[in-house]
Amino acid sequence: MKILVIGPSWVGDMMMSQSLYRTLKAAHPEAQIDVMAPAWCRPLLDRMPEVRQALPMPLGHGALELGERRRLGISLRGEHYQRAFVLPNSFKSALVPFFARIPQRTGWRGEMRYGLLNDLRVLDKAAFPLMVQRYAALGYNAQQIRTAADLPQPVLWPKLQVSEAEVAAVKTSFAVDDSRPLIGFCPGAEFGPAKRWPHYHYAALAEKLIGEGQQVVLFGSAKDHPAGEQIRLALTESAQPFCLNLAGKTSLDQAVVMIAACQAVVSNDSGLMHVAAALDKPLVALYGPSSPDFTPPLSHQAKVIRLITGYHKVRKGDAEEGYHQSLIDIQPEQVYQELSQLLNSGKGL
Repeated sequence: MKILVIGPSWVGDMMMSQSLYRTLKAAHPEAQIDVMAPAWCRPLLDRMPEVRQALPMPLGHGALELGERRRLGISLRGEHYQRAFVLPNSFKSALVPFFARIPQRTGWRGEMRYGLLNDLRVLDKAAFPLMVQRYAALGYNAQQIRTAADLPQPVLWPKLQVSEAEVAAVKTSFAVDDSRPLIGFCPGAEFGPAKRWPHYHYAALAEKLIGEGQQVVLFGSAKDHPAGEQIRLALTESAQPFCLNLAGKTSLDQAVVMIAACQAVVSNDSGLMHVAAALDKPLVALYGPSSPDFTPPLSHQAKVIRLITGYHKVRKGDAEEGYHQSLIDIQPEQVYQELSQLLNSGKGL
């Protein structure tokens, strides 16, 4: 069976989509799964053994470009895909498999995609509360799986592959000191500071960890680099050499490998949090206005800290520097205690 998947466009969503690929391969070991997604997704897809190849989606996020999507679909007809899975809910995302004339085209109804999808599922959000359940459910017959309770257990969570040789090579390229264990911090988050644990809390935690003989590595995109510098510069002069700000300095693939090198990770609700979970790192995940009820870290080694309930669509908090009070209220000592518990449980060491 040859399968084309139209993949999502966000790091966290792309990570969770691996549950579908794992589900399909478990049911059809000989299946060949190709995933069409933005080019930046390739480093993640290349580390998913279920995926045969990543196909670049050349069209920008949000652009309809009907003619281009038609041409792209026609160009895929020679591949003779038998099934397609469309993971985004948009109308335009269903066009390429339709124009490629793939016989069975599966997805949730989304933006009224009648005709474009011929295996159209109607989502009961209460029946499938987690995004990962919604992805995995598409891999089964709709009559079999009516609620998350019907899914075969355990649901196959995302799991990335990184070799020890890759870890050694990337550590060498960034001149990482091997004499101290690494603790990764992911201090960034999409859409501004409201989903970020304050930099001064990260700094206080880093100071304590460095004082105990560890070193801290900061991960993120180029726009997260200033937040990383706030953390590093808030440290005492003696601690600063043991805090490495790699935000914006790594490729996504290098960040994945460096996270694999860490003993544990502390992260805001972000795409890199889901990467750390898929690498099975001991993980403390810090939530504020966004909720872990839909997209929690999928790992038995993850601990979520959140002091409020519900979902709050807040892009900028009311507190100083745009932080949200619920994240300010999470004290570094509480994070330290959870992190220590994970590390001392025998899983992290």
